[in-house]
Amino acid sequence: MLYYLIAAVIIALDQFTKYLVVKFMELGQSIPLIADVFHLTSHRNMGAAFGILQNQRWFFIVITIAVVIGIVISLIRLGKNQPRASLALSLVLGGAIGNFIDRAMTGQVVDFLDFTLINFPIFNVADMAITIGVGILLLDVFLDGKKNR
Repeated sequence: MLYYLIAAVIIALDQFTKYLVVKFMELGQSIPLIADVFHLTSHRNMGAAFGILQNQRWFFIVITIAVVIGIVISLIRLGKNQPRASLALSLVLGGAIGNFIDRAMTGQVVDFLDFTLINFPIFNVADMAITIGVGILLLDVFLDGKKNR
């Protein structure tokens, strides 16, 4: 149950921050929080990470549904036995659903976190949760591999 709560918090935080961006910023508007380093920039993405696969809304919707089902099944199987993997999956679940809501409702994902210093693609809370979750999963696989040797 804890892992579904974590996913729900990610979804709520993601949707709330996106709501604020849509409500209070013009599309393309950029607000420097740390000049030339980090800005809030109102952006819309009709593709996936780094803008790939633009205008593939239904593809992403179908894939996300499959991923969400797979994660829920995995969380049920893992239970409390593998907390690190379960935490990782809960982060990916929350992020996937957060971006899914955008795609289902408008066909595009609201992005706004902009590291201008390194010219990194603009992203959002859901993207962060997915990235951190995948990182934890990789760490978990690495640590389990070392433990099994």
